[in-house]
Amino acid sequence: MWVVSTLTMLLLAGILPDFRLRSADGGSATDIAVTAALGAGAFGLLSALVWPLLVRLLLLVPALVLGLLVFFLNGALLWLALRVNPVERGAAAPETAVVVAAVMSAVASATGGALAVRDDDAYRRRLYRLAHRRRGSAPPCPTTPGTVFLQLDGVGHDILHAAVDKGLMPTVARWLGTGTGGDHPSHRLTPWRTDWSSQTGSSQLGILHGSNHDIPAFRWYEKARREVMVCNRPTSAAELQARAIENSGHAGLLADDGASRGNLFSGGADEQALVLSIATRRRDPAARSRAGYFAYFSDPANAVRTALSFIAEVGREIGQSTRTRFRGQRPRVSRGGLYPLVRAFATVVQRDVVVAAVTGDLLAGRTSVYADLVAYDEVAHHSGPAGRDTEKVLQRLDRALALIEHVAEHAPRPYRIVVLSDHGQSPGETFRSRYGLTLGDLVRAGCGLPVPRSAGRTHSGAEARAAVRAALRRPVEEGAGQHRPSRGSEPIVLASGNLGLISFPDVPHRMTKEEIDARHPALLATLANHPGIGFLLVRSERHGGVVLGAYGAEIPLDRLDDDPGPLAAFGPGAADAVRRTHTFPHTADIMVNSFHDPADGEVLAFEEQIGSHGGLGGAQSRPFLLSPLVLSPPVHDGTDLAGAEQIHRVLRRWLTEADESDIPAAPDQERAA
Repeated sequence: MWVVSTLTMLLLAGILPDFRLRSADGGSATDIAVTAALGAGAFGLLSALVWPLLVRLLLLVPALVLGLLVFFLNGALLWLALRVNPVERGAAAPETAVVVAAVMSAVASATGGALAVRDDDAYRRRLYRLAHRRRGSAPPCPTTPGTVFLQLDGVGHDILHAAVDKGLMPTVARWLGTGTGGDHPSHRLTPWRTDWSSQTGSSQLGILHGSNHDIPAFRWYEKARREVMVCNRPTSAAELQARAIENSGHAGLLADDGASRGNLFSGGADEQALVLSIATRRRDPAARSRAGYFAYFSDPANAVRTALSFIAEVGREIGQSTRTRFRGQRPRVSRGGLYPLVRAFATVVQRDVVVAAVTGDLLAGRTSVYADLVAYDEVAHHSGPAGRDTEKVLQRLDRALALIEHVAEHAPRPYRIVVLSDHGQSPGETFRSRYGLTLGDLVRAGCGLPVPRSAGRTHSGAEARAAVRAALRRPVEEGAGQHRPSRGSEPIVLASGNLGLISFPDVPHRMTKEEIDARHPALLATLANHPGIGFLLVRSERHGGVVLGAYGAEIPLDRLDDDPGPLAAFGPGAADAVRRTHTFPHTADIMVNSFHDPADGEVLAFEEQIGSHGGLGGAQSRPFLLSPLVLSPPVHDGTDLAGAEQIHRVLRRWLTEADESDIPAAPDQERAA
């Protein structure tokens, strides 16, 4: 503010003839600059210290007279600021001093506002004022506690634990009772295990709607529809949500006065914003996923706050990627093109809009809210799950949690804050960078088809890209996903992190091992014996389903508990996850999971990501659930939490517990109500 005020004073001195910053006998440019700086500083101090006292004294003056006095008193403060300047005393005619003071006050106010909107305290105070105005005619809120579910996309249990130990997330540390203040714990941290498809589409559909049946991966080919389904495509998301509702028999977790913010699916909420599955609705502008962005940026203060942070984040990404290249850091993927803008959108715009929507829901007294913050997931895909880049993101996510917690203290009803993740991320270089070819190239070689010299690049499955499209335009992709193969016998190869899916579109059913061997005798052996492949799942006419590994390993699914074979490296629960996926109607002809090193947790992504998720192996399958101690434990018998559908049942139980409790409102909440 001081710099801007100094420049404003220099500009006005050059424009106004009766305003000068030098003595009558002249002065050097340095003296003039110092005079402007000291004069602007003195005017700012006098305005901050003297003006509040003058306002109190002038409260006794009639309003009309006060309006006239304000200008003259402000001009008097400027004249005084120039007279006390120790370097060189400037001068201004009385009427000119009034004009200069008015312009400088306006500029200082605008500058201060631009800086203040990036401050969480100022932001929170503005939200309080807006909420009080909205609650003027609102019906009284229930005294039963509401519940907020905040999803930190892609943050694994071990990553969260390490961030707390390093002091990067003081809010979470305080909840767990490990902070510096010696607070008693208010939350418990529980790991859980994902399904084989460890990605947001499968996990969030199971969490919000209670069923993720027949979600084999992030993207897969459905032979009956001749279509590639992609979890972050609006048309696919709407179809998957409808299937989940049919399978579960209920609308979703948020059906009772709930709000869904920034998610792929609605959860049955009445209030939806930034939800991908409703982005296909053309007739209801309020229901479009981008409506929440319009509502947020209609407030100029929000626009300034987010725009400044957006620009800073773009610069931060360019600096970090440049440093990575100069140091020759490995593994590394391309971070050029539009990626800095996509990252800034995920870490700034999406976060700010979702947090603002959640705070609005709290101050409106909604019963349940589920929101997804995708910042960490997007950065970790390109920078790796652990490191300086992702640590900065975790720090900012912790500040977002603190902001929501502070707003909840002023809500008209008590709130319980549950934080969870949908999956983790596993580090490792890409399959292509290690072996010089993609999974598709390897499949073509096994089928005896020509292999292109340059490996093709797969599309990233990062959720932020779908959010960007939803924010900028109607993201319905007409005809997208329709497969029109030029050669009917060529396989379709799709990647979801370190999980690959191979389908033969000219065969209407799921092919068996025997059929695949008859058509392409070398394919399964080529895949199973490749050092970058961990195991395969195929259907067998003899055994129903078998897991294939190197050196001719072939283990029926019903014998995996006794002999896990190639699944041994993937830890407990891997056999159950594979058996469940085998029962899905749209499981691919060949399911391929990459190699996994249990020693360092690394996997080999079939996409261009050095932090990946989607299959089995490492931290990607181990997300977390952070819940208040006032809620019942997630599990009572000491068993592991396994699968997104079980998480859904736990969250529904907690909502039922909240409905059955009646907690008296705290004094702050009574005053707010």
